Amino acid sequence: MNLGRVIHIFFTLMSLTTTAGFLYEQNPIALFLAASINLISTLLKIGVKKTLSTEIFASSLVTDVHLIIAFVLTQIYGTSMSDLVYSMTIGAVISNIFTLILVLIEAIKNKDEF
Repeated sequence: MNLGRVIHIFFTLMSLTTTAGFLYEQNPIALFLAASINLISTLLKIGVKKTLSTEIFASSLVTDVHLIIAFVLTQIYGTSMSDLVYSMTIGAVISNIFTLILVLIEAIKNKDEF
């Protein structure tokens, strides 16, 4: 078992679940946690040299941008921009799901890691 890969997958899944948690209850603290965990996940992807690492890193950056914009809008406008914040968060969830699909494809391509 590769501990680095376990940590990477943990933070990727944790980012998806905390972002989905914000969709359930729109709390700025939950959004901040989702953005923070996703930033950690993105930092863990820097320097990885695998088959799909560029695509995985790019999709993680997309999630970062969505969550940061949503958090900034929440802080500036409060609840008046809740529809836009909600839609940005949905974009982040879609990007996280895409990241996980790419991670699964990479794991299937590299069967020697299992």
